[in-house]
Amino acid sequence: MGATGATGSALLHRLVTLGIPSRALSRHPERLRAGLDDAARRLVDVRAADADDASSLHDAFHGASRLFLAMANSPAQQAQEMCAIRVAAAAGIEHVVKLSAPAATADSPVAVSRWHHAIEQTLRDSGVPHTVLRPYAFMQKLSTLAPMIAAQSVVFGTTGDAACNYVDCRDIGDVAAEVLIRPELGGRTYTLTGSRTFSHPQLVELLGHMLGRPIRYVDLSPEAMRHNLIERVGLPDWLAAHVVEIQQLAVNRPEEPTDTVARLLGRPPRTLEAFLDENIELFR
Repeated sequence: MGATGATGSALLHRLVTLGIPSRALSRHPERLRAGLDDAARRLVDVRAADADDASSLHDAFHGASRLFLAMANSPAQQAQEMCAIRVAAAAGIEHVVKLSAPAATADSPVAVSRWHHAIEQTLRDSGVPHTVLRPYAFMQKLSTLAPMIAAQSVVFGTTGDAACNYVDCRDIGDVAAEVLIRPELGGRTYTLTGSRTFSHPQLVELLGHMLGRPIRYVDLSPEAMRHNLIERVGLPDWLAAHVVEIQQLAVNRPEEPTDTVARLLGRPPRTLEAFLDENIELFR
């Protein structure tokens, strides 16, 4: 599930590269199929599925043995993923790999992490063997800063000098593939990060060096940041609140990188410098 998302598409690419047949689910299967190259079309069985329709999930899961469960954050996410877990258990899925979030506890200060905690509890209660991946901030999400950087050479945030973990979605996809195809890795919770942390001031310094012009970081109060995201960026209230909560989590709970990606993949994680270099034209 989530085959068109950032992590799902990365996982799909990795499975195709490894020559492993898979099934990719989408509410718009023709659109997904059109985006596959010839090699992928030979290996990927594209099916229609809607996370709000349990019967469509049951049909899509039939005959499959393992499920990668990843859905975009939204107010509907908790109900949708819980439904998928119940259907997976009924359909005989033997292993679920769930994409979760850091600080996924019942008392987390981040609402989305509380949702993930509830979903993880449903997974535990289901009796289905499972593995949980808890990645920190996706490097790919930095592209949302590009319009403001390109237009005004500025980044707004509410983290002060606090350091943040970043991880490339391609590394998450590669880890998910390993967990899906190597049974000995299952049954655990893995926290995924890059090899080092970056504060917002360090991030804009790096970007400024790569772009050849100064980039400013403007640190806002949490409420001012939330207002900026709603009024200037156009985010819905819940998503603006989520961004602020995630950034404040880094302030209140210092973040440190893990070696999980390197241990599972046998290579270092992709670096933020390499990711920005690949995508630098977005920020010009």
